[in-house]
Amino acid sequence: MNKEQQILPELRFPEFVNDGFWVYKKLGDYEELSSGDGDWILSKNINTDGEYQIVQLSSIGFGNFKEKELKTISKETFNELKGTPILKGDLLINRMVDSDKINNCIFPHKGDYVTSVDVCWIRENSLINNYFLMNLLCTNESQIKLLSLSSGAGRVRISKRNLFERFVFAIPTNPKEQQKIANCLSSLDDVINTETEKLELLQDHKKGLLQQLFPQEGETQPKYRFPEYRNDGDWKETTLDAVADYENGKAHEKEISKTGKYKVVNSKFISTEGEVVKFSDSVNLETKIGDILMVLSDIPNGKALSKCFYVDKNDTYTVNQRICKITSTNINSVFLFYQLNRNKYFLRFDDGNKQTNLRKDDVLNCPILKPTNPKEQDKIANTLTSASKLIEEQQEKIRRLQAHKKGLLQQLFPNLNDVAV
Repeated sequence: MNKEQQILPELRFPEFVNDGFWVYKKLGDYEELSSGDGDWILSKNINTDGEYQIVQLSSIGFGNFKEKELKTISKETFNELKGTPILKGDLLINRMVDSDKINNCIFPHKGDYVTSVDVCWIRENSLINNYFLMNLLCTNESQIKLLSLSSGAGRVRISKRNLFERFVFAIPTNPKEQQKIANCLSSLDDVINTETEKLELLQDHKKGLLQQLFPQEGETQPKYRFPEYRNDGDWKETTLDAVADYENGKAHEKEISKTGKYKVVNSKFISTEGEVVKFSDSVNLETKIGDILMVLSDIPNGKALSKCFYVDKNDTYTVNQRICKITSTNINSVFLFYQLNRNKYFLRFDDGNKQTNLRKDDVLNCPILKPTNPKEQDKIANTLTSASKLIEEQQEKIRRLQAHKKGLLQQLFPNLNDVAV
């Protein structure tokens, strides 16, 4: 037995320790494997009430199926295309590289479905467990190999030939070991999905609070009011200029540093909730706890315009150009943050045709409603802060579970860095 064949995962279930080494395989080695490529469906084939629903590339996530409204084609067109329906349990692979990943997932539905071009599907059989294979494809080592086999000018994809004939992976000889690994990861996915559903409920609850605790357009009182303030009358209308100071951010493009101390707050930082961040050692516009940073410029129909970021730490952030800093002077800053964030007043400046650029006067003239009693502002702010904290704690719980799964993937599947393609 040569060295290349002697491969084992770092972590193995006790009942399989004496089953010997895993073996190298390619999908093309399995003659019994039932698979297919997506059908070439043109826009003229699509209708609104067809019998077959079309699963397109955007529905395939990284280890999860993304639920969304699907387009359809008629049964007659499907037959003319000589299409092949997909089944619940099929492994769907997006052959198009998406954000430096080859996405794949298990198809979760029964019914009449067909895949579009560039979606490869594999039907589960007695030789390969699809849930095992899906998770194998999600490991770092597999992704590196899949990406190395991808090519194309502009739109990069992996060919079905390369996927089946050149992608080498390791697999246990005992199908029961595959199933055990699949069951382990499936159980963890169930926990993650349950916690994600809890997160969605918390987010829906917060959305409901925002709708109930602030007056709707054209109204001067919210739908729900805390009992102690129900006799306080209408909220007072004012403008942002009367309750806050304004300052424009400054350019940092020439002062970006990977090791910089300060996070540069730009539109990308705000629109991604801080996930995409650049750093700088320069503080061209200082921020303090309670400052509100708002996006002033966005493409037509963009989702970043007037999106706000609440500064929660001192000596941490610096404000880039096309972002403004709003500092409350006569209003609770958290209460103001929730009123300003994606405020309809700002969104009306977007005509859907050209780039929107909010000016200082545009921002300061924004109408603001506030209760006359500052304690009511505080109570609303505290209620929303508590809801946000629950959401953040739930998000962190999910991140820990996902990190745990990532660690398991690296331990349950052998490292294939040394496998010759």
